Amino acid sequence: MITILLLILSNCFMTVAWYGHLKYGHAWPLWKAILVSWAIALFEYCLAVPANRLGYTHFSGFQLKIIQEVVTLFVFTGFAILFLKEKLAWNYLVAFVFLALAAFFAFAFKSPGTAA
Repeated sequence: MITILLLILSNCFMTVAWYGHLKYGHAWPLWKAILVSWAIALFEYCLAVPANRLGYTHFSGFQLKIIQEVVTLFVFTGFAILFLKEKLAWNYLVAFVFLALAAFFAFAFKSPGTAA
């Protein structure tokens, strides 16, 4: 559970780093948007690296990546709706259902294990 919590927190930072400047940073030169994003992303790395290291004791690398992608979609959906003021269209919901099915298949069956 700590892995998922750390991934949620890290994705909050990364979403702001990658997309926050789209709403308020239009007047900034590109170099400034990059530097501010890097500064924010440092916190993301400080959470994502421990999340993956701890998570690898319970999940495979593939499963960790799939968890991260699902978390990213949930975090970004909230960000896009609440911060960017975008509407959630039906086709995005259909895409999310297919991604949820992908996550189901990743966890529903026994993993063959890690490579030696």
